[in-house]
Amino acid sequence: MTARPIVHVEITARNPETTAGFYAEMFGWTYEQYSQPMEYTMFQAGNVAGGFPEPGEYNQLGDVIIYIDSQDLESDLARIEALGGTVLLRPTEVPGSGWMAMFSDPGGSRLALWKSASQG
Repeated sequence: MTARPIVHVEITARNPETTAGFYAEMFGWTYEQYSQPMEYTMFQAGNVAGGFPEPGEYNQLGDVIIYIDSQDLESDLARIEALGGTVLLRPTEVPGSGWMAMFSDPGGSRLALWKSASQG
């Protein structure tokens, strides 16, 4: 089996712009505010990209969620369940970008899968 890369990291933030400014000043990360297809603050930290989502149903303060590359979200979710994990969010489209799904591993840690729109 080929090791799959981490393709995105989310750090939940009550105030994404303030949080992005902190990381920019502290570590030199760059960031950009987006309003389409949804309000979101993206960051670039060397070779790792990510974002600062506000707290919600799937992101709680204190969470750092890693996104793992997936070619087949449904197949991966079925295997996750077979291995003792739990599906938290079925595949959901992020318009113009791709699809995501969330799960918890058997220990309860929340992670996500990502399939880029360029993967079809």
